[in-house]
Amino acid sequence: MCEQHNFCCSQIPPHELRISAALPELPVGLLAASPTNALPSQPVSLGGPPCLVIHITVAKDKIYIFSSFPLQRISKLYPGDHDRLRRMSLIEEGNVKKINMAHLCIVGSHAVNGVARIHSEIIKKTVFKDFYHMDPQKFQNKTNGITPRRWLVMCNPGLAEVIAERIGEDYIHDLDQLKKLLDFVDDDAFIRDVAKIKQENKLKFSAQLEEHYKVKINPSSMFDVHVKRIHEYKRQLLNCLHIITLYNRIKTEPNKSWTPRTVMIGGKAAPGYHTAKMIIKLITSIGDIVNNDPVVGDRLKVIFLENYRVTLAEKVIPAADLSEQISTAGTEASGTGNMKFMLNGALTIGTMDGANVEMAEEAGEENLFIFGMRVEDVEALDKKGYDAISYYNRIPELKQAMDQISAGFFSPSQPDLFKDLVNMLMHHDRFKVFADYEDYIKCQEKVSALYKNPKEWTKKVIYNIAGCGKFSSDRTISQYAREIWGMEPSLEKIAAPDDPR
Repeated sequence: MCEQHNFCCSQIPPHELRISAALPELPVGLLAASPTNALPSQPVSLGGPPCLVIHITVAKDKIYIFSSFPLQRISKLYPGDHDRLRRMSLIEEGNVKKINMAHLCIVGSHAVNGVARIHSEIIKKTVFKDFYHMDPQKFQNKTNGITPRRWLVMCNPGLAEVIAERIGEDYIHDLDQLKKLLDFVDDDAFIRDVAKIKQENKLKFSAQLEEHYKVKINPSSMFDVHVKRIHEYKRQLLNCLHIITLYNRIKTEPNKSWTPRTVMIGGKAAPGYHTAKMIIKLITSIGDIVNNDPVVGDRLKVIFLENYRVTLAEKVIPAADLSEQISTAGTEASGTGNMKFMLNGALTIGTMDGANVEMAEEAGEENLFIFGMRVEDVEALDKKGYDAISYYNRIPELKQAMDQISAGFFSPSQPDLFKDLVNMLMHHDRFKVFADYEDYIKCQEKVSALYKNPKEWTKKVIYNIAGCGKFSSDRTISQYAREIWGMEPSLEKIAAPDDPR
């Protein structure tokens, strides 16, 4: 980021690429295009911040020279295949020549890896298929991980202690030992202890929420949490549609025994990403109506968690009951928030996307709330053509929710405030919110039903915690070290530069 210019990519889509080596001769800044679609290409003659212009100018000639070597190799391997040469070139031809940053990274690296198994397969099969066919040995998978020291021991010491009482403390450095908790799934004392710690965390966080947001929170309600970057592909809008649907159902049948929920959505929008900012505005506007409706009372509350950051995450994650991981299948690289919630005893409602796939394998798919299209379903719908209006016309509750947003029910002083969001969802939604709406609503009904049975809910929580071993960053870093960096990991502590020698 140039300090004198607000120069950044405002809409960073999915499919993140991790590069494990750099070109020794090229400026490091040129290899910093981590997400494949964030800065897919840069004009050779680039205006903008002086720091970037100088960067590109210095490197341009080297890139032109460097780009000839892979082209020569491609020509030998695939003689006469000019279309392949064009697809794999580092320089995109056209009215304005552009440097394909992702291709530059791949060619200049000795290893390329995705950060979850499904992500790595997408990279190989679609995004960088040509490069994979040429150098299959270069492509690997390194599923992300989280550190249990921060994301359990530090932020949730009560749960860490309850676990240690059953299986000892060695799990902190060997998270696979959490599998031992499977012996305690039917242990009533352990079930009570896990549930008690969760409720204590919720009481603490409720008090903080009430002080900050001046909204009365029911600590016995389900804490339904959706925290991550605000982006269309992460589908905070799908969550909004569920909130509106639940609100409408409570208003229609106020005497029914509803499972109370406190829905928390948090995250930041990139500075120039208008749609993301309007999503935040919609969330807060829904909250203004729902939180002040006496008919609804404490059965539904909506909070937008402002300034979401690590220190806030360390409070909300231990208190969460339900973790929302609802991106369109095939769009999330991995996710790590999903792992943090899982380790801290939240159940996941999610699509088969990113690391959710491996989480379901480790904990048992029956212990997560999986819904929606799979990657192959999304691909089939792309070929057929996604028609949002057909879902709108077919599903009455979806139509009602969209009509309320469109008519200004949640923005009475500015009835057309959300017209751009409505237009996007109805006509230009790349992430197919309506296609998963019906299944999402049905899955949320299963969530509500199970939450009324605390013992069975907590059993699933224990299965999830026991399945977290794979998702330790210790495992991830060890794999990077052995399989990419060519070194053996060590537990030896290295002195900081300012430590006395």
